[in-house]
Amino acid sequence: MATQTAPTRARPASDPSRSPRRVGFSQRLGKWDVKLSPYLYISPFFIIFAITGLFPLIYTGWVSLHDWDLLGGQGDFVGFENFTQVLGQAYFWKALRNTISIFLWSSVPQVIAAIVIAAMLDANLRAKTFWRMGVLLPYVVAPVAVALVFSKMFADDSGLINTVLENIGLSPVGWHSEAMPAHVAIATMVNFRWTGYNTLIFLAAMQAIPRDLYEAAVIDGASRWRQFISITIPMLRPTIIFVVLTSTIGGLQIYDEPRMYDQMGQGGNDRQWLTVTLYLYELGWRNTNLGRAAAVAWLLFMIIVVFAVANYLITRRIASDSAPKQRRVAGRNPR
Repeated sequence: MATQTAPTRARPASDPSRSPRRVGFSQRLGKWDVKLSPYLYISPFFIIFAITGLFPLIYTGWVSLHDWDLLGGQGDFVGFENFTQVLGQAYFWKALRNTISIFLWSSVPQVIAAIVIAAMLDANLRAKTFWRMGVLLPYVVAPVAVALVFSKMFADDSGLINTVLENIGLSPVGWHSEAMPAHVAIATMVNFRWTGYNTLIFLAAMQAIPRDLYEAAVIDGASRWRQFISITIPMLRPTIIFVVLTSTIGGLQIYDEPRMYDQMGQGGNDRQWLTVTLYLYELGWRNTNLGRAAAVAWLLFMIIVVFAVANYLITRRIASDSAPKQRRVAGRNPR
């Protein structure tokens, strides 16, 4: 039986004299909008950053290469002479040691306390909003007010801390006269202000962890401590890296607390709590030598970059080394 095929429709021959259709201006404008609009949306940030961040950084580097006076203005080009003179000053190295000491006393306990408090706030508590707002209250207080109150509490003669120590039979501590107690006192101010702020950051990260992981751990019989070590901490690694980096940058730039720790604002009689920013302020404002002050600012910038990169590499190394252990723990029943 022969099959009958449907007739095919012949395609019209293309007219060679017909010109191709041109893309209209509205269509080209639409393509430009798709390609350029994302860059236009984010451009205000980069424009403001270039004006308020990048330009002052470059201009400070230009000032550091000149003999620049606060009143006289720009002087002769001296190259790296300001850097060599600053590095040859004993006060700079003392300020750097004090800054690193205060940074360690503040950042390390601050991150640990913030993680612990965030874990407590993430639990089933009554009045969660009240407690979460309560941990942020110290951050709202002005740093000058915090420094004034804590400087009175840590006074050597009649301070609250020494009074309590004497009442329990301990000898008073020279919170202002000795270097290490002064560092601890200033670090306490920093921890008081910033622990609550970092706590909310960790709390937001904890709430983003899938609850199915905790439910599976409970079914397997994992304790709260095992859940915290095997689930919460590994899932918080990106947030921990972020908080460590921001704490490093802020801790090495500390100024308000040591500046207001006594009435003189010079870092103590023996400069026992002199920081790099206080030394920068003394060179630029009191000694009117903006060239050396700009050199100190650039040295501090490079130190912060080195510490930030080192912290990032260390935290990434710890995360990569603990990943196989995390997989092994997840593969068996955590008891």
